[in-house]
Order: sequence, then structure tokens, then C-alpha cells
Amino acid sequence: MTGIQSGGAAIADLGAIIKWLDRRGRLVRVRSEVDPAYQLAAVAARFEGGPRAVLFEKVRGSRYPVFTGLYWSRELLGDLFGRAAATLPQHVSACIRDWQQKPVAPVVVDKGPVLQVTEATVDLSRLPVPTHAELDGGPYFDAGVVITKDPETGIRNTSIQRFMVVGKDRLAINIDAGRHLEICLGKAAARGQPLPFTLNIGVGPGLHFAAATPAEAAPMGTDELGIASQFHGRPLELVAGTLSAVEMVAEAMFALECEMLPGELHDEGPFAEVTGYYAGVAPRPLVRVKKIHRRRQPIFQTILSGAEVFNSVGLLGEANVLALLQKQVPGVKDVYFSHGGCGFYHAVVQLAQKRAGWAKQALMAAFAAFPPLKMVTVVDDDVDIRDPADVEWAMATRLDPKLGIMVIENVFGHGLNPGFPDYLGSKLGFDATRPFPHTPNYDRARLRETSLDGLDIAIPAMPDE
Repeated sequence: MTGIQSGGAAIADLGAIIKWLDRRGRLVRVRSEVDPAYQLAAVAARFEGGPRAVLFEKVRGSRYPVFTGLYWSRELLGDLFGRAAATLPQHVSACIRDWQQKPVAPVVVDKGPVLQVTEATVDLSRLPVPTHAELDGGPYFDAGVVITKDPETGIRNTSIQRFMVVGKDRLAINIDAGRHLEICLGKAAARGQPLPFTLNIGVGPGLHFAAATPAEAAPMGTDELGIASQFHGRPLELVAGTLSAVEMVAEAMFALECEMLPGELHDEGPFAEVTGYYAGVAPRPLVRVKKIHRRRQPIFQTILSGAEVFNSVGLLGEANVLALLQKQVPGVKDVYFSHGGCGFYHAVVQLAQKRAGWAKQALMAAFAAFPPLKMVTVVDDDVDIRDPADVEWAMATRLDPKLGIMVIENVFGHGLNPGFPDYLGSKLGFDATRPFPHTPNYDRARLRETSLDGLDIAIPAMPDE
């Protein structure tokens, strides 16, 4: 199975990815003009989770196309990377591990496609920024990669945040509590300085994964941009900023040079988040957009708050939990972050039991490896962790409610989850494994495998076929 290209030249370039998807029959082209307010997202949602991404060629009020759907199918991502979809968490885990052991730093080059055009004036209304859901507070950048630098150490930090457009050169940003970007902003405030950063839109999946890597795998003080180099197979290329020491991604479609002034706030929200609920309105940091750079023919990228986030964030969470559990708990074989758990909140762990008690060890280790988790379910290795019915079967037949349910109260969680008001709530673990040592009464009934070759079988057509 071969992906887009080994060596990284294409996997780092969203434009090359879109062309590759088109050749593979994995791109839906919407040629009619669509309205970026509500209509674009509603049309994209009709293809969500399918085997094809979507390119909107004509977007009202803008010269630029809009692309979405790169992350909503693991089969599509597997095809892109030249790997079976089920092995993607292991691939992501290996890239992060290799970066941790032998990091490949980004390189700053003299020029890149993102510097082909610099806009004479900043006017965000000229960009096709979509408004997704009916009650969203306005158009949102939700797929851009933020790059900033620690004001004390100068070490780069990268993340993905949501930005609401509140003016021609103004954005309001939501920063989750405890994020490294919040720490950097606090350090800038202590120095009485603005915090410059760049917002890079339309990038390859390696950089997206680097920006979404959990802090437990990429702690403060490490340059996470090096993770993208591992996915690309070559150093990530940056270009120098024109207004500050913060770089931009050389192969991005757009790069916005921005700054936050500590203490400057603006109401942000509502926004239809990954939870399926609206994030509320609150005063949040105001962003001043100072300059816009772009390619000559750029494509704007957006993400639907659904399967794309479940997969892109879920893969990173799975990779981190799997790597830690396999170090700490003998017999852990696989981890899956369920879509019903929003890709953030429910991990299912597959365990080949070695001795009694290890399932609960796996529960505790999983919560430590990825703090946004609200639920963890541990099952035996004869259960398909990606099949909700099979996991439910294990819970219905193997979970002892008295001994197998773990409740952890008053613990830090993800603030977007309404079950964690002010980031505090309860977490739940389920040990749905067989008693150890195993006894025959828990063995699954199985039919003997057979072939249909040579059998005369008549299959009638159904009326609606």
C-alpha cells in the first residue's frame, strides 16, 4: 500500500494533497456557488465520514475555494499515508516517540509559497471564513495552526485554537485552561509585552498532528513543530516573520501575523463544538491581525466539529495512551477513542490479561495519559474495540457492577464537556474483562470457518434493490 509520497515533499503541501485526492477519486467538487454562512457547512456535512473530502470551488464573497474533510475518514487518511486505517494510531505513536528520542528541528528557509503574495491591507472579510452552525457567533477559523514563542525561552510552541472574526483585522480566540498558549500569554503579560504569533491556514496533516499532540507527550519547553518533521520524513520548512521573531509555515496556504495584548478582551462565541453542544459566550483574548500572506492561488481549509475532530484528535490521544499503557501495563494491545465519546472523552482499551488487577491499572494509566478523558472501558483481546456492539456485549456480560466500576470525583477534565463545569467533575472507569484466570464459561461461542466456493446458493433480489 503506497501513500501520496515518501520523503515528505507532497505530504507537507495541502495543494499537492488535494490534487492527489482528486486523482484517487477521493475528492468531491462542489462547482455551484455556496454561501459561507451556514450553507457550506451544511453541504459538507452530507459527505461527513465518507471516503471523500470536499472542495468548494466557488464561495460567495471571496475569490478563494474552501476545502474540508481531510480528517473525517480514517480510511482516507490511511490511504494518504499508505497504511491500513487500523494501524494509524501505531504510526502516530511511532512518529511522536521518534521525535522524543531524536528530534528533527524545523529549518528556516529564505522563501516559500506562503510569501508569494502579501496583502496591501488586512481585510478578513475577503477570506471565505465559514459560519458553521445555526447559533454560531460568527465566522470561525477552526483549522489554523498557531505558532508562537515562549517569551522567556524563545522556544516555539504550536497549537490549534478557534478564532471568531469580530472585525476586518480583529479576532477573538478561545484558549482552553492549562494550554501552553495560555502560559505563554501569561508570561507576556508579566513582562508587559504583546504576544506575537502566526496563524497558518491550509497545512499538511503532519503539522496538524504536531499542533494537536497532547501536552503529556510534548511538554512545555519542547518544540513540537519537530513532530511534523517526523511525519514528513524531512525537516519542516518555515519562513521568517516580517513583523516579529515568530515564523510562518513555508508551505501554508495563508499565514496571518498576529498579536495578543494581555488584558484586551472581546466576547467570543457561541460555537458548535466537538461535544455537539454550543460553547458559551465569554470575554476572551482579542487578537489583532497585522498582516496577511498567501499563495497566489490559495485554498482555505476548515474543519467540521464532528468526525474530523474525532479522528484528528482521537488519533493523537490514542497514540499517547497506547504508548504509555504499553510501558506500564503488560498485555495492552490497542486503544480506540470512540466517536460516541467525541474523540476526546471515551477510550476503549484492549487487554490480553496477564494477571488479576491489571485491567484497573490500565484504567488509571489511561486517565493519566490523557486528562480530557471522562470514561475508560477495558475489554479483553477477543473484543473488537472499534465495534460499539461488541464493546457493549462485553459490558453487558463481563462487567461486574459492584467490583468493576471505578468513580473518580472532583478531578480536572475538559472544559468544553458540560460535565466538567469550570474544568472539574467526575470520571468513570469500566473493567469489562473476564475474571482472571479465565474459565471456559467466558469463552466466546464461535462457528467453524468455511468457504462458499462450489456451493449452489440462490440469493433473490429484494424489491428495493
